[in-house]
Amino acid sequence: MPATRPRMISHRLVVSAAVVAVAALLAPGAAGYPWQDCVDGQFAAGSKYLANINLLAASLPKNASASPDLFATAEAGATPDKVWALALCRGDANATSCLSCLAQAFRDLPNVCDYSKVATMYYDSCTLHYSNASRDPAPVAARTYRFWEYTNVTSEKSQFNSLVARLVNATADYAAYNSTRRYASGEADFDREFPKIYSWAQCTPDLTAVQCRQCLAKNMVLLPEYFVDSTGARALQVRCSFRYQTYSFFDGPVMVRLPAPAPSTEAPAPAPAAVPTVLTSPPPAAASTRGRKYSVPGMVLIILLPTLAAINLVACFFFWRRKRPLSKAKQSDPSYFADEEDNENVDSMLIDISTLRVATGDFADSNKLGDGGFGAVYKGILPDGDEIAVKRLSKSSTQGVEELKNELSLVAKLRHKNLVTLLGVCLEQQERLLVYEFVPNRSLDLFLFADVEKHVELDWEKRYKIINGVARGLQYLHEDSQLRVVHRDLKASNILLDKEMNPKISDFGIARLFAQDQTHGITNRVIGSYGYMAPEYVMRGNYSVKSDSFSFGVMVLEIVTGKKNNDYSNSKESQDLLNAIWERWMARTVLDMMDPSMNASFSESGVLRCIHIGLLCVQENPADRPLMSSVVMMLGSDTVSLSAPSRPAFYAKKASNNLGITST
Repeated sequence: MPATRPRMISHRLVVSAAVVAVAALLAPGAAGYPWQDCVDGQFAAGSKYLANINLLAASLPKNASASPDLFATAEAGATPDKVWALALCRGDANATSCLSCLAQAFRDLPNVCDYSKVATMYYDSCTLHYSNASRDPAPVAARTYRFWEYTNVTSEKSQFNSLVARLVNATADYAAYNSTRRYASGEADFDREFPKIYSWAQCTPDLTAVQCRQCLAKNMVLLPEYFVDSTGARALQVRCSFRYQTYSFFDGPVMVRLPAPAPSTEAPAPAPAAVPTVLTSPPPAAASTRGRKYSVPGMVLIILLPTLAAINLVACFFFWRRKRPLSKAKQSDPSYFADEEDNENVDSMLIDISTLRVATGDFADSNKLGDGGFGAVYKGILPDGDEIAVKRLSKSSTQGVEELKNELSLVAKLRHKNLVTLLGVCLEQQERLLVYEFVPNRSLDLFLFADVEKHVELDWEKRYKIINGVARGLQYLHEDSQLRVVHRDLKASNILLDKEMNPKISDFGIARLFAQDQTHGITNRVIGSYGYMAPEYVMRGNYSVKSDSFSFGVMVLEIVTGKKNNDYSNSKESQDLLNAIWERWMARTVLDMMDPSMNASFSESGVLRCIHIGLLCVQENPADRPLMSSVVMMLGSDTVSLSAPSRPAFYAKKASNNLGITST
């Protein structure tokens, strides 16, 4: 588990996150994907309650994925250890992905929720809930998990908000009254900036049409309260959920389509009493009548949204006046986000230099954890006993002010169990200090390449756990966080390991933020670590989430073999590690390259599957490399089929050095 944050700065972090967050999570439970809602009341490890959860884990995912509705409930045990569980997959999922998602949820939820008796896990493609109640939760009374993207949508905010309200209501109507599966997807035309808006609504199939629409209506009341002017939002509840985005996020056919709103330079007139809904098939007469009965929340939204949008504009103007103007170059660069708000964020996280000097013994060598490309890292102990890691940037550090701001503004907004947590910063007496949670087992490269004793400790179970955790952290960065981040320097030395050997991605100094619709970036300054950088980045300065996939693939192959790609290419071998593995793969002798220090209990099929995934990630063509969400699915289920990889990219070290690459 992550180390406890120092109490002396925790209140500052809460205020900071509230001020600068691009998205907000306003429900019980921890932030970060997958979203979880953990209710008080715990059971003990090894208890009958946990045994009953495990009994359900063995059957419920199979039952739900085999159901035409991708839904199932079940119970196990007797009072007071009785467990009731509900499993639901999104309506566009297939049986294989549904089974894999729910199986993963059962593996994660007891640990993530710290053995809470009542707990819920929300993934993009499935929901798992269990509790000690016989029938839980009620169709409308359950708690709601809210998440939205707070961005400037368009100059036509009033029309945008009105169209969102119409689309979400129409999609909810269809899910409730036109689908026995209680699922619907929607699409609406808007403008050139956002050509389409997409929506999704779903209830558990055991609800009646009226119960489903009531549940969704309760959630949709949140639209004017929280989601106004947002390019995307979702309200997640055990019994019903909805979501909309300005990009497509679901598979399968669109069930509801709305035309673009008519352009107008005047204030929008009040919406007509009947919200127009275009359906792929007409609803039954009785359902149509009920649909009008439950469209009242939509009408309230349409009336209130323009007013709230105007209020929001005034608030935005107020904050805009407080910001310093940016140059056109910075305004056009989505990776630049160290603006006035980020400076306020940094100010709220400041820690006195005297506190850190005492904590680290004035940066004594005995407290030094290691040296990196940007400076040394020291262990510290705060007066209340909390342990911290202090990254002290050297005066000659290649990490300048921009990289420092970049790391601060990025990491402060990211929260995931597989990312290192930033606690504070010190910028006094010409010092540049970043304060992180203390991760006791230090970095992965020490276990793999530096310490012989630690290397032996790294059995297959731990290695697989590290591979899976890093994949989940990258999926969060690329696809599931409020921001869309490309790390650009993923390597074994930037993976920290906590006391339970859970991996945490660190060092965001050269990471880049992408816009939602951005697919790649180009730079003239290639910075990174040789051996981990994708060929298109080395040769042309092109980087994307697929560049991180390449780095991840290299690291997976290093973890399995125990060999470092850099050192291997400097050895007497004529090939780099990737191509050496490829030739053994083609000859079906790749297990000969497995690290011999792994114990005899390793899974041969698991090792082969990880090598296969690693080879898929290091293919030369970025388009052929899998997204990290696909990698997580591949790692989580043996039933997910893997495509045949192509030969890895190859480039010599001399050639890369001639390109002027700066190594970290």
